[in-house]
Amino acid sequence: MSDSYDSIIIGAGIIGAATALGLARKGRRPLVIDKLPASGYGSTGGSCAIIRPYYSTVDGSAIAYESHFYWKDWKDFLGFPDERGLARYVDCGCLVMKTEGNGMLRHAMELMTEIGAPFDDLDRKAVLAKLPIIETKCFGPAKRPEDEAFGEPTGGEIQGAVFFPTGGYVTDPQLATHNLQRAAEALGAEFRFNCEVTEIRRADGRVAGVTLADGTAIDADVVVNIAGPHSAKVNRLAGVEEGMRIKTRALRHEVAHVPSPKGFDFEHDGMVCSDNDVGTYCRPEMGNYVLIGSEDPECDEREWVDPDDFDRNFSEQWRVMVMRLAQRYPGLGIPNQTKGVVELYDVSDDWIPIYDKSDLPGFYMGVGTSGNQFKNAPIAGEMMADLIEACEAGRDHDRDPVTFRLKHTGREVSIGFYSRRREVNPDSSFSVLG
Repeated sequence: MSDSYDSIIIGAGIIGAATALGLARKGRRPLVIDKLPASGYGSTGGSCAIIRPYYSTVDGSAIAYESHFYWKDWKDFLGFPDERGLARYVDCGCLVMKTEGNGMLRHAMELMTEIGAPFDDLDRKAVLAKLPIIETKCFGPAKRPEDEAFGEPTGGEIQGAVFFPTGGYVTDPQLATHNLQRAAEALGAEFRFNCEVTEIRRADGRVAGVTLADGTAIDADVVVNIAGPHSAKVNRLAGVEEGMRIKTRALRHEVAHVPSPKGFDFEHDGMVCSDNDVGTYCRPEMGNYVLIGSEDPECDEREWVDPDDFDRNFSEQWRVMVMRLAQRYPGLGIPNQTKGVVELYDVSDDWIPIYDKSDLPGFYMGVGTSGNQFKNAPIAGEMMADLIEACEAGRDHDRDPVTFRLKHTGREVSIGFYSRRREVNPDSSFSVLG
């Protein structure tokens, strides 16, 4: 392989692979480098791969709604086969409980109306008809089991929920990433694994390439940081953190994998569920299982870690999440054996990603993404490719932000919304649904 490319992408997760495809479709020949042994092997592989349209901002919601159509037409979007087959999108919809904590979802429904996304506003009777296994009593705010009031109703009942039909989940996030890899390779992109970048090189005031741990120097006039939980370390290698108002860091998270409530086929009759009252979200999993994650309630301590040195064993948090969901699903058992995933999120200061250039010409970043941007990966790849093409042609994105047209809905969004120089967005939920 040549040691000179027109672009290098650091990170072969879902967004790195999607960006490689986006750049290859514009005639570039990108090289994707990852320290792990395969694409989608890191935080992407641990994702719950939930597809949902509801966010706390109009731009975030518009792109997330648009993403549904990409996953529905996954084969056509890729344009090339994969010897492993294609990832499957299960569009079972998303049910979100109305609570005082989420403002009874009034803002979410306003955003869906503004962007033209469908939703059903359900009363308690309709929620029970859709998901008859639930207990409708209120338990919030979320507590920890050591609290003597844990599991005790706090008065009142869930008044209803909103069902978003354009949502669901992807069954195999690593396979989805491999699909993107194969499509990008068919257009000339290359992937190298088990390679660690140890230096971002400069020349004549702009990026010049990277150096690997084995001393190999690879030249390129464009380098893109899509390193997931390692994004902050790569930005420090490039010396660009000082020019960023919004920064990123790695957050440890656990996902529990437990059998469906007894007597209910959650795999086929369930859906993605978000429940602010008990502080959990869940989705169906193959084999009639349930995947359970935390919505990061205030009573839980967030564990910021070094992405190269963190505990991959399950903690007490695994049992806490299952117990919280069991308040809503009384038939949910709590197995003695822990199963699931321990992985990292790459989190920005306001939990909104950064898709941007940097103060170092030729160095770009798609960071702060893992945990909440899997669903948007196909669009993120296209946006990053448009951004890079425009900036390399001389556009000053900081002063004149690049816009991106959502081809299914016709809406235009500003990539400047994801600027590294933005102030912390007060409209963010500062949380994630895995």
